Amino acid sequence: MDHSTRSIAEFATRLAYSDLPAEVVHDCKRRIIDTIGCAVAAFDEEPSCIARAVAMRAQVADGASVIGTAHRTLPELAAFANSVASRYLEGNDTYPGGGGHPNDNLLPVLAIAQASRASAQTAITAIVLAYEVHRYLFRAFPMRKHALDYVLYNAVACAVGAAKVLGLSVEQTAHAIALAAVPNLGTDISRRGHLTMWKGCAAANAARNGVFAAVMASEGMEGPPTPFEDGLTAVIGAEEAVPFPLDPKAFSLLRADYKFFLSEFHAQGPAFLALELRPQIALDDIEKIEVFTYHFAWFEIGSGAEKWAPKTRETADHSMPYVVGAVLIDGAYTDAIFATERFQDQKTLDLMKKITITEDAEFNRRYPGCLPCRMTITLKSGERKTAELSNPIGHHDRPMSDAQVVEKFRGLAGRKLKPERMQKILDRVWKIDSDGDWPALFEELRIQAR
Repeated sequence: MDHSTRSIAEFATRLAYSDLPAEVVHDCKRRIIDTIGCAVAAFDEEPSCIARAVAMRAQVADGASVIGTAHRTLPELAAFANSVASRYLEGNDTYPGGGGHPNDNLLPVLAIAQASRASAQTAITAIVLAYEVHRYLFRAFPMRKHALDYVLYNAVACAVGAAKVLGLSVEQTAHAIALAAVPNLGTDISRRGHLTMWKGCAAANAARNGVFAAVMASEGMEGPPTPFEDGLTAVIGAEEAVPFPLDPKAFSLLRADYKFFLSEFHAQGPAFLALELRPQIALDDIEKIEVFTYHFAWFEIGSGAEKWAPKTRETADHSMPYVVGAVLIDGAYTDAIFATERFQDQKTLDLMKKITITEDAEFNRRYPGCLPCRMTITLKSGERKTAELSNPIGHHDRPMSDAQVVEKFRGLAGRKLKPERMQKILDRVWKIDSDGDWPALFEELRIQAR
């Protein structure tokens, strides 16, 4: 085994639920709430419907639930369908700066846990472990700088989480890691230029493959022993050695940033600033809008002609000028800004023409320690209105409260579930670690005609 594989496999097999601090267990419950809220809200969206239809081609009596339905299928197929649903509305947590979305792994781990009849405590441990692996890979192997997609992190993290659920040995876990790492190198074209449905499905596909890798390893399938040091580095070159786990005294779950709004994470700060400045101006008085940010945000969501003329939701929620313009017009951040007809709204398009996105040298120095942003709106009178922040609400240094997480859940899940059902789900998740029948949670998540 290479160093990364051995370090991860050995840590994974020895990590126990009793090793998890209370705050980590509590935050894992928060993330379950956040993730299932996103998944329920996206139940009727086209990518979710497609993924669900594919998953429901197979029926397994004691398999994993396809979220929102009574159907049970192979865990890897449920992993894909459920992760697509939780990802589509762009409300899931993140390791910003190219680290992807670690809670893309959460429902896939629960899928294999349900199908294998694992305890809730085992499932929580596996989820925490998946976050640990995901963030380590992001730090050790920065894929985006090589035009590769971060979904490799999802594949390996899910493989390790699933291996934990299945109780695999160190050697079997190592094979699961290799079977996930070697075949799952994607290109980052999924997240550049004109964005399509696949932007929200690529990580779910990798998560599916990670679960499948662990299942194969449990049956005796072997993978290459050095998938990172002889495999991945042959593609991206040698990287600086990073220890695993990253911090023996803390857990990476607590470092993943929540999203307060449904959009790409680096648009969260500009959205907050737009809301702060909106009451101080009249739209017709605006001469220009200047947004100052750091390079990653500029490159990812503030440059390219398509960001000023989005044709899909996937492009719009990854467009800083679109988010800023739409929020200023509406005076609120709601999902209404992503209605298809809004992309052709002349008022929005005209305001976007007044928006510039600029790198700020000082902000580049401060990033990624914080995610600074400044917005200046110049009025036709010459008067200027300015607002600035270091981190948006949801950042791990400015965390969302339990009440805010629950409010977000109710706003999302409430699109498909009645209030009394949502309360049952919340009550169940907050006590899930002591629930011997925790998979019954999926019964509460079934979508019914209202």
